[in-house]
Amino acid sequence: MERFKALRVSKADGGQAAAWEEITLNDLSAGDVVVRVTHTTINYKDGLALTGKAPIVRKWPLVPGIDFSGTVETSSHPAYAYGDKVILSGWGVGEGHDGGYAQYARVNGDWLIPLPAAFEPAQAMAIGTAGYTAMLCVLALEAHDVTPDKGPVLVTGAAGGVGSVAVSVLAKLGHHVIASTGRAAEADFLKHLGAAEIIDRAELSERGRPLGKERWAGAVDVAGSHTLANAIAMTKYGGCVAACGLAQGFDLPATVMPFILRGVTLTGVDSVMVPRDKRLAAWSRLATDLDRTKLAGLTVTRPWSDVIELAPQIIAGKVRGRIVLEVE
Repeated sequence: MERFKALRVSKADGGQAAAWEEITLNDLSAGDVVVRVTHTTINYKDGLALTGKAPIVRKWPLVPGIDFSGTVETSSHPAYAYGDKVILSGWGVGEGHDGGYAQYARVNGDWLIPLPAAFEPAQAMAIGTAGYTAMLCVLALEAHDVTPDKGPVLVTGAAGGVGSVAVSVLAKLGHHVIASTGRAAEADFLKHLGAAEIIDRAELSERGRPLGKERWAGAVDVAGSHTLANAIAMTKYGGCVAACGLAQGFDLPATVMPFILRGVTLTGVDSVMVPRDKRLAAWSRLATDLDRTKLAGLTVTRPWSDVIELAPQIIAGKVRGRIVLEVE
């Protein structure tokens, strides 16, 4: 390869700007594996990086994109060879290390995992960081004994990337899923994924009582702030809340009462620096517990040139489910 196409964000006029450029491998961050990127996606964090709404970018200029799937082009890493199909999520890629919005990516081979046999590259990106994070949340709930017989499970931001996969997986596992969304028009979509109840996010997004009526045995929260505080306050005795996002805010205006009076557990779920064994476990469970038909139903495929247009939409909560971006 010589020159290839990439989207890069650079500092401009006190802010930042994103533009398509022709670059070479020498312009990319260091790594021992070069991957020909075939598919990528857009997550909430990618939207923040592209719009500059939060200080996600830590290297200038930077190729964003925290996810990609593709085929190994060259490798000096012992685990990978030319032609291997791989995926990458996290590890600071698309934040401080050039990421997936380019025809080629150069990364540390330790950050890659082989494409699971159950998935095609496009399906892996239909899941992406959002879906893989949802599975990590499900595993966290299971680790704290949140089983279908214990009561409903709440999913906030249910029509988004993490939420839609979480609803689908939890429903397939037999849970009574309560889906919280600010988009009433998505009710049929969420019921198709398996949600048993739909509630308006307004029920959770304002300041609530320190200890509310017990409504669910567990929760997957992408919002933070008052939404997370209310989710905790209404969790049943011995239940667990898995927190993985801050779409509403990074504050937590809560009290200790649910923790000391009901034994509720709040567990944080990180998808960036998760050890390899947990990543493989999450992908293994996705292969068995994520309905492929439901995955297809919550996925839209777009050309990667649309990513700049999509960034403000995902920040505004206007993107349903998952978007796969096909790389030229």
